[in-house]
Amino acid sequence: MSVINKGVIFKFQGIAVFYKISGSRARPVNIFLHGWGQSGECFAGAISACEGFCNISVDFPPFGKSEEPKDWTIFTYADMLISLCEALKIKKCNIIGHSFGGRVAILAASKKSELVNNLILVGSAGMKPKRKFRYYIRVFKYKLSKFFGRKSKNSGSKDYNALSDNMKKTFVSIVSTHLERYCRDISAPTLIVFGENDTETPIYMAKRLKKLIKNSSLHILPHAGHFCFQERQMQFNRLLTDFLTKEKIL
Repeated sequence: MSVINKGVIFKFQGIAVFYKISGSRARPVNIFLHGWGQSGECFAGAISACEGFCNISVDFPPFGKSEEPKDWTIFTYADMLISLCEALKIKKCNIIGHSFGGRVAILAASKKSELVNNLILVGSAGMKPKRKFRYYIRVFKYKLSKFFGRKSKNSGSKDYNALSDNMKKTFVSIVSTHLERYCRDISAPTLIVFGENDTETPIYMAKRLKKLIKNSSLHILPHAGHFCFQERQMQFNRLLTDFLTKEKIL
């Protein structure tokens, strides 16, 4: 088959979802899923390293070139990914998910195990966070201010405040949905890669993923944070390509 290198729009529930596909469809398929607030372009370095594959990067709505959805949950995003694979007649693929993309990858791999050949979770979100006491004090103050009509425009995280009112509801739904029980249903060989200094998804989350996903291996990239796949690009790309080609990972 001919080599493809183009961006395409896929419609799901009336929402335009942009994805980019490169490489021959006759090759094994990699699907790259970005983190919240990013786009498929963030995986450019990893995609370049996977020359022997058909690589697909998705722009999650409302990011990149995709439209803003309404009332989506994390389960809607997973259904969108599965529907995209069905539309493209993809029966087997490797899924690489970073942060929020890891959430979607976990659900897709647990819901439709026959679709996922290999799973790579990079700084993946989805585990219930450990909260310090000051977090609950902050939440209490926020709810009290809201009750008395004194809600601050700057309440919430940077990611939250950057969103439209519609997407704020989606964001709250996503971060409130913990995926531990879905991890137990994953059967695909899984590579878990986290940065040593990640504060967004700390190392304890990586260890929990490793414990929950039965056929998994964990690699911590030193001196790297939440975007370890970019900060330690050569090391990450080697881990990724070795795993996908079943080479021994040291």
